[in-house]
Amino acid sequence: MGSLFEACGGEPTFRALVRGFYAQVPNDDILGPMYPKDDMAGAEDRLYWFLSQYWGGPTTYAQERGNPMLRRRHMPFRIDAAGAERWLELMGRSLDQIDSETIDDASRAAIWNHMQRVAYMMINTHS
Repeated sequence: MGSLFEACGGEPTFRALVRGFYAQVPNDDILGPMYPKDDMAGAEDRLYWFLSQYWGGPTTYAQERGNPMLRRRHMPFRIDAAGAERWLELMGRSLDQIDSETIDDASRAAIWNHMQRVAYMMINTHS
């Protein structure tokens, strides 16, 4: 059996997921200020690389960035529960834009479960 990355359509699907998320970020009052306005394409690539590698696609993230160390990489940013919830809201909207023929229910549930775990793991402040 192939990877979830392949089962969901590979690069086009994961690029669409990430592109849909980042289309919402610049104007978002919580997340927008956390992202580099001059490097949104770079941020988009990094998220695509991470998700692709995690789900069995290319290992570009490791080649370009090394170990993900997600929590450590996000420590410079104040991430509270509202930030995690907003990240999930925007990511959920993006995931919902991908049809069920591309991502089946079981794969969608696995992706969403992972996103929830990652979002809440990033919380680094409770104020």
